[in-house]
Amino acid sequence: MPDNATEVTAAGIARLAGVGRAAVSNWRRRHSDFPRPVGGTETSPSFALAHVEEWLRRQGKLAEVPPRERVWQQLAGHPAGPVTALVHAGCALLLVRDRPTDWLEIAAASDRRMTELLPEALAKVIVSRFGTHTPDASGRPGSGSQPAASDAAVTPPTAEDLAPSVPLLRGVADLAAEHGARQTFEFLLGRHLDANPRQYTLTPTGPAELMAELAGEARTVLDPACGTGALLRAARTPGGRHARYAQEAVPDLAALTALRLALHDGADVHARAGDTLRADAFPGLRVDAVLCHPPFNERNWGHDELAYDPRWEYGFPARTESELAWVQHSVAHLRDGGTAVLLMPPAAASRRSGRRIRADLLRRGALRAVIALPAGSAPPYNIPLHLWVLRRPVVGHPPAHPDVLLVDAAGDALDGRARPGWSTVRDAVLDAWRPYDRTGTAEDRPGLSRSVPVVELLDDDVDLAPARHLPPPAAGGGAAELAAVHRRLGDTLKLTAELAPPPPPSEADPGVRWPLTTIGELARAGAVVLRTATVHAPPTTTGTTPPDRDPGGGRTPVLTDHDVLAGAAPSAELPAGELPEDAVLTEAGDVVVPVLGGGAVARVVAEDATGAALGRNLTLLRPDPTALDPWFLAGFLRGTANNRQASSYASTATRLDVRRMQVPRIPLDQQRRYGDRFRALAAFEDALRLAGALGERLVRGMHDGLTDGTVPPDALPGGDGAPAGRRS
Repeated sequence: MPDNATEVTAAGIARLAGVGRAAVSNWRRRHSDFPRPVGGTETSPSFALAHVEEWLRRQGKLAEVPPRERVWQQLAGHPAGPVTALVHAGCALLLVRDRPTDWLEIAAASDRRMTELLPEALAKVIVSRFGTHTPDASGRPGSGSQPAASDAAVTPPTAEDLAPSVPLLRGVADLAAEHGARQTFEFLLGRHLDANPRQYTLTPTGPAELMAELAGEARTVLDPACGTGALLRAARTPGGRHARYAQEAVPDLAALTALRLALHDGADVHARAGDTLRADAFPGLRVDAVLCHPPFNERNWGHDELAYDPRWEYGFPARTESELAWVQHSVAHLRDGGTAVLLMPPAAASRRSGRRIRADLLRRGALRAVIALPAGSAPPYNIPLHLWVLRRPVVGHPPAHPDVLLVDAAGDALDGRARPGWSTVRDAVLDAWRPYDRTGTAEDRPGLSRSVPVVELLDDDVDLAPARHLPPPAAGGGAAELAAVHRRLGDTLKLTAELAPPPPPSEADPGVRWPLTTIGELARAGAVVLRTATVHAPPTTTGTTPPDRDPGGGRTPVLTDHDVLAGAAPSAELPAGELPEDAVLTEAGDVVVPVLGGGAVARVVAEDATGAALGRNLTLLRPDPTALDPWFLAGFLRGTANNRQASSYASTATRLDVRRMQVPRIPLDQQRRYGDRFRALAAFEDALRLAGALGERLVRGMHDGLTDGTVPPDALPGGDGAPAGRRS
């Protein structure tokens, strides 16, 4: 099959040539020999990738395209769609890794012959990797027959299916030879997920790893709503043979998960497509651990047809309690003493329609912990989700310590911040869980965690929201900390007054007219290097606290657009070993600009923020210090008029084209004079931001102290009974 089966959009052409989309539009108008569209729409046409590359090469406009970028363009423009292309790529990567000799023999043939040989070779490796047996009740492969083709997550593609994919598979194999089969598939899958964020509900790496740690090491693990396989990929398994079981209602996701897990390690992978609650693909299976991020608030989960299902041993869930159906489905698949960890909406802990099931889970010792996470930990990002930790009771052995661990990691009791960083959240949760898991009880930590006797929770509501059962933390961290905040606020306000810029002259200046140049022109002249983000894996983040830097752990901090807007340190991090080779790492003196939102923001990277990977929706400018002063550059980029003329408007957002922004063309010494003034303004802005945060913290702490009795009323100005500011 010819390579021109792959199509590419104007955005893809711009990436290939290393230019903006406007340049591609100009080429189409100015050059009569520019390739004609072969698909797409009138407003968003697509072009044959081979024709585009040939034209760019003749014009001398083809940049040195990294192999990964070319393979991605082939995958994204695949005639059957990117998901089908990903499945074909995953099957080929299994063949490359598990049977490299077979692949080399097939790859040496022509494209036509390769299309004929591949189906049989792929069928062998798929059967070999995923097996032909269904599991028995012990969780081990039994002597059952091959599942129906409609249930199998991965089925061998036919020659007709593979014909458009042959050029892609050759490129994928070349990438695997350089980077490894697993890394190649993770890159392509990450790019696909990043390009289609609204199509998938992803479990971020941080919460997935925390759930796996709460479940502990397990030889057999099930995820009955596996999505893209993030939870099973994070599962902790001991040495030796182990198995992962996955089911997903969306067949495409089930296939991607099966291939992802098969390429991840040597586990036995059993993946099926189908509705888990209505058609359980693993009846009778008992595993060591279940990890699950179920769909929330589903009304059509099978309430009417599943009324007498044996899984409801703790009560029949109401139509509005789909999450409690998933909880009982998960417990039903545990061996005695096995652990399930589910990501749950907070309403499931307190809705009256679920109180009887919650009560029975408590009485029988199945529910062991409820953990509140900060908002933003996982989708939906606007609410603080809960983790439920459950353990299947051993028949005849009631729990020795009938307590339940409640943890509130969503509040500010962790470190005094309203939005703690993920490393702080993880450590706080595990510090509470580990002693409780060993002994059945844990030391009370005001505002954070408490081991609560079950009898205290068995009231009319059976409300398990952690914050409602924890003693409040000391007001603002205690009187001593409130005093320290007050002193620091006073010092900051004095600094703010000192840094405040002097007023401009009373006589209006008509202004100066400089010759202007655009960022695009400066980039072409080599005065500035312009880079955009290449980090596509979702970083773990929940707030503005910088993650712990652990050189031994290999985790890389990520500077997000929210960090730039808030003037904060990098708040996210990438898991160890997942930094893309072409990631952009910040250096001191770089200027970082958010491209979404319509605000006038530009930030100069300081020494303490270097080495962070550039996150999504950011553009980095690296000025040549012999030609451009970074503070001068950032200051003029923040001009409102400059920002307005470089913005374009879509239906839901404002996007900034940094190449169109303008700066004056003036000598370097004059740039530095302006740069000094812009640097002073930035210091004043930082002081204002800190003063606001300290003031808010002091007010909140004093309110808490007055309402819980730890701060007497005469501790405030106006404490003699007269309102502050109105005393005679």
